[in-house]
Amino acid sequence: MYHKWLDNWDERRAQRGDDVKHTADFELDAEVGFSVATNATGIAEFCDLADAAVANTTFYDDPCGDTLGFEMNEDWIKFPSGISTDVEVNNVVWAKVTDSGSHDHALVVFHHWNASTRNRQIANFFSKRGITVVEIALPYHFERSRPNSTHADYILSPNLGRTIQSMRQAVWDGRKLTRWLKSEGYGEISVLGMSLGSWVAGLVAAHEKSVRKASLFLTAGSFADFVWTGRATQKIRKSLELEIDLANLRRAWGPINLENYVDRLARPDLDLHVVLAKRDTVVLPEVSKQFMDRLIEAGAKPSILELNCGHYSLALPPHILVAGWGLKRLLKRSH
Repeated sequence: MYHKWLDNWDERRAQRGDDVKHTADFELDAEVGFSVATNATGIAEFCDLADAAVANTTFYDDPCGDTLGFEMNEDWIKFPSGISTDVEVNNVVWAKVTDSGSHDHALVVFHHWNASTRNRQIANFFSKRGITVVEIALPYHFERSRPNSTHADYILSPNLGRTIQSMRQAVWDGRKLTRWLKSEGYGEISVLGMSLGSWVAGLVAAHEKSVRKASLFLTAGSFADFVWTGRATQKIRKSLELEIDLANLRRAWGPINLENYVDRLARPDLDLHVVLAKRDTVVLPEVSKQFMDRLIEAGAKPSILELNCGHYSLALPPHILVAGWGLKRLLKRSH
């Protein structure tokens, strides 16, 4: 009876995505996604560019590579994004800081898709335990939201190129923030990502060696499979499947597929912690399992916690308490 109630609770929250009146039409926008002049007009050409991006070890390196332009004002950090988009407010990054009074450890938090509030409970819990929590706004969320928009559809949509650009921007922003925190004297940097944010946190951890611990909640590897099979993204799939099949979508979104970076995530000095939901209909368990298998094959040794709840009901006790204590153990663990 309890698990049936949980499933219904999750379904009601997943239905909120059904209330969105319009989902953008399918677009390639290759020049947006790959920041190159291109005459790619078909899926085959787009996929070739995506394959090249996966093979390019500098795709997630901000060419500027600096930490200039940072402003700290009370509990907020503000800095310019390394990628400029046509939404002006999105080009400035904001992060909420909950200070622990110590520079020993900073935890950078990447929130879920369409988040409406930052996570005060996580911030307060860890700041009281000596870990400064920095909650960054992903592209098109919070202070970076498009004017008059109630849905962060630009970060994830049937526009293949813009979705890649948005995720790349999120990774550049995250890497820039971790480098700045390191320059400010924080001894250890960890990342936490939830759902969509787990892809960003995973990519940051894979490319930023200053990150020593990464906790990924409700995650998987293949971004294409997550969107194609997930309950919350079915409107996006309907627009996609009119123009592209899953096999080609996997290639097209290869640069944001965490499975393509398992060798980086398996580096010996990175401690990985993963929380999954057995009843998840948004990030399906079989998609998550494939990612876990690939990580282990690459030599990673993630600590994996599977809870008998759904995607949204992870936020309910006792599940969130169990997940939180697992994260606490990760952050307190010595290398």
